[in-house]
Amino acid sequence: MAKLTKKQKAQAEAVEGKDNLTVEEAISIIKSNATAKFDETIEIAMNLGVDPRHADQMVRGTVSLPAGTGKTVRVGVFARGAKAEEAQAAGADVVGAEDLMEQVQAGNINFDRCIATPDMMPIVGRLGKILGPRNLMPNPKVGTVTMDVKEAVEAAKGGQVQFRAEKAGVVHAGVGKASFSEADLAKNIRAFVDAVSKAKPAGAKGTYMKQVAVSSTMGRGVTVDIVSATGNG
Repeated sequence: MAKLTKKQKAQAEAVEGKDNLTVEEAISIIKSNATAKFDETIEIAMNLGVDPRHADQMVRGTVSLPAGTGKTVRVGVFARGAKAEEAQAAGADVVGAEDLMEQVQAGNINFDRCIATPDMMPIVGRLGKILGPRNLMPNPKVGTVTMDVKEAVEAAKGGQVQFRAEKAGVVHAGVGKASFSEADLAKNIRAFVDAVSKAKPAGAKGTYMKQVAVSSTMGRGVTVDIVSATGNG
């Protein structure tokens, strides 16, 4: 087994035996351990009592984090004419139709979020094998297939986060940066947990939220008390 560095030992000792902390306690520990030379992302992982292989147990949605994400999000929009102009005016990074499809097919994916007007979906549909695995496929359920491209672009740029349950029923996302204040991180974490709570699918049985954990990019995770994370603590 590889030996731990001094820094890794210190991080391990900081979280040892600490479980089910309040959101504020967890953030305090995570921030103090986020000592990398870059501004680490604060990440949340939620274990849910769902099996997303069943359609009635799929969890997905979006949430606008009150303090933003701290990340610059590049937005690509499939649209024509007036809707393409609207997307550009709203701050989209790349806008197009067949020309944008050809760029993506050539491996030039210069966006982190993809939005499309409904009439563009026959074109976007051809890119399913490229966009799907990257979680970039526009979907009306999360507001990325829409005629209101202005609102969708502004939401993506303004701190909106998408989430979806993976195979094991785990939802994870970045909820800010280590440089954020503890108060802003707490607001973002509670907003995210609240959105996942509201996205509880009809087919979920038993305990829906099993565990909530928070970590930084390079740091160890700590579990958070679910009542505290929902803002009811």
